[in-house]
Amino acid sequence: MPLTSLREQLVRTLRFTRGVPGRFVVGADGEIVLFLRGRTGDDPVTCLWALDVASGRERLLADPVRLLGAGPSGRRGRVGGVEAYGTDAAAGVVAFALGGGLWTVDSGKGEPRRLPVLGPVLDPRPDPTGRRIAYVSHGGLRVVETDGAGDRSVARTPTSGVEFGIAPHTAATSLDDARGHWWSPDGNHLLFARTDSTRVRPWPTAATTAGPAADPAVDPAVDPAGGGDRADGIDSPDLTAPGDPDREVRRTALAGTPNPDVTLWLSDLDDPPVQVSWDRVAYEYVVGAGWDTRGPWALVQSRDQRTVRFLGIDPDDGRTAVLDEQRDACWVHLVPGLPARTASGALLAHHDTSGTRHLTWDGTDVTPRGLQLRAVLGTDGDDVLFTATDEPTETHLWSYGPKSGLRQLSSGPGVHSGARSGGTLVRVTRDAERPGGRAAVLRAGRPAVTVLSYAERPVVDVRAEHFVLGPRALRARLHLPSWHRRGSGPLPVLVDSYGGAALQRVTAELDSRVLLAQWFAEQGCAVLTTDGSGTPGRGPGWEREVHGDLFGPVLDDQVSALREAARRCPDLDLGRVAFRGWSFGGALAALAVLRRPDVFHAAVAGAGVTDQRLYHAHWRERFLGHPDMYPERYDACDLLRDAPRLTRPLLLIHGLADTNVPPVNTLRLSAVLKAAGRPHELLILPGIGHQPIGSTVTRQLLERQVDFLRRHLGVEPPRSAF
Repeated sequence: MPLTSLREQLVRTLRFTRGVPGRFVVGADGEIVLFLRGRTGDDPVTCLWALDVASGRERLLADPVRLLGAGPSGRRGRVGGVEAYGTDAAAGVVAFALGGGLWTVDSGKGEPRRLPVLGPVLDPRPDPTGRRIAYVSHGGLRVVETDGAGDRSVARTPTSGVEFGIAPHTAATSLDDARGHWWSPDGNHLLFARTDSTRVRPWPTAATTAGPAADPAVDPAVDPAGGGDRADGIDSPDLTAPGDPDREVRRTALAGTPNPDVTLWLSDLDDPPVQVSWDRVAYEYVVGAGWDTRGPWALVQSRDQRTVRFLGIDPDDGRTAVLDEQRDACWVHLVPGLPARTASGALLAHHDTSGTRHLTWDGTDVTPRGLQLRAVLGTDGDDVLFTATDEPTETHLWSYGPKSGLRQLSSGPGVHSGARSGGTLVRVTRDAERPGGRAAVLRAGRPAVTVLSYAERPVVDVRAEHFVLGPRALRARLHLPSWHRRGSGPLPVLVDSYGGAALQRVTAELDSRVLLAQWFAEQGCAVLTTDGSGTPGRGPGWEREVHGDLFGPVLDDQVSALREAARRCPDLDLGRVAFRGWSFGGALAALAVLRRPDVFHAAVAGAGVTDQRLYHAHWRERFLGHPDMYPERYDACDLLRDAPRLTRPLLLIHGLADTNVPPVNTLRLSAVLKAAGRPHELLILPGIGHQPIGSTVTRQLLERQVDFLRRHLGVEPPRSAF
């Protein structure tokens, strides 16, 4: 097996995401399907395509290389692709941002045209009638006619830190990216957000964040890798992210700190906008908004996230009325695509019982017990398209309508999704066959049309077995080396789990993380991945097990799964176990060797949150509450307090350009370990963000981890295997 080539393939294919069709939009009449895809499996430039449903033929609508005049194909990597686009209701007028400019194209004919507007352009959205395009530029919201005439400002401010047309927390309910402006169906009005971040504290850096104690030896501005500890990548005590021009002004609300002040406004494009009114003291989060045939609406949430209100907005004066309210003792879950209203005005929402998340139609459950709602993908008349889970490793495509009833639209193991309009369904299936899966366009009375995928086939063959472990029925996947035969000798174990809320690792889908787990197995170990407490797909009660304690139940499940897997497969050597994780999994890996050194003998911890106060307020307070009200919860999850107890080898890794988890989390942990005299290793990656796999440092990053495992776990493949 060509082990070294997978590393190059991960970089070349950007973790097997290139050449995969995605971002499907179906026209209102169902006759055209738009999507994004590169020309090959290693093409870094994403193009815009159209598929004619009647003929099954694809047409290239926009090739960024040709449009920007980048020259030969060898220069494609210098051109940014089309990452997002918007359309009118018929999907006839398409707008996209490219090279900082605003471009339009008629999906039925014609060439793309760059409009003469002020750039750089973000989030262009044609109105449903196709007459105008709204877009964001320099923090202001602007509108231009689709022919390029009449470019004008709808809302702008000279104040730094104030932006229009952007609402960050709407990402929780959006099906793609966060939204901040929404057209009325007639294209004559806009609902938009004003986000004031001036009261939000700057993004923390090692130089600006106070240490965990007054002891200057724990000052994170001091090189945390001194005193004989092994370190890489640090050239000076200035640990801000190099190459980031906004590093001094980036503002993200951390747990317990002020949030951005988000307000909503209504505009008729000519007169001064009208502010939408609601109790913003009690409901400070705007987590969704929109405008349908029943009028504009907003979804607002309390700071403690235990109450969510669906508000109807009067388009004339901005007054609001509560149309629906949800409450929960822990937190109200936000479902992508909800709330929504059908053509007849029925309100779609969800209802959580202890065991099931149901889809509701005007307050009535329309999905059965045990079927877990995942997302609502859209409505087509009064029919609702959604995804739901029965078996936790699979997600299927479903439809419900008052006349058609409940129907499952996908079959076979996999993670299924799709889009539908005008009677045409795009069904996307991601299974174990190949990364990226496959997509089919289905319309009654016509043959299915396959949307081509150019994703490369991996050079690594996966040898994995799926388990349901223990009394909690933990879903797990065990990778063994291709050259290993059962009973031929003990293998060290690498636990490679995320383990926490929001992300499943054990599914029926083949992706880069599965391939990477197999790659580590080929180095000479068994790799075990387990989805435990708090992970999606097991119901509301399972998700809320981590309320108040992010790590305790999760770590217990990882230990239980490891022991049960060893009982099933005696080749696993429980005397040599390491934990490798990233993000939440990185914090869990570090905690594993700090709190359970009797089970875990080494750990590789990447980009983890070590001080829970140093993470996004909206996400962290969902599970732990406000730190002023529940300081004991934050203290119990604070890795810095456990650091002086380290007795096992630990490799810490973090990219300095990480905009998800502040790098100071890892740097402070290293500083506390150094102050306590606890040897450890630190790998700092300048200019690298939260996801380093697929970047230029992939090879060195993986080699460093394998070297660590060989030194501390005895991981070594037999020479005969190569």
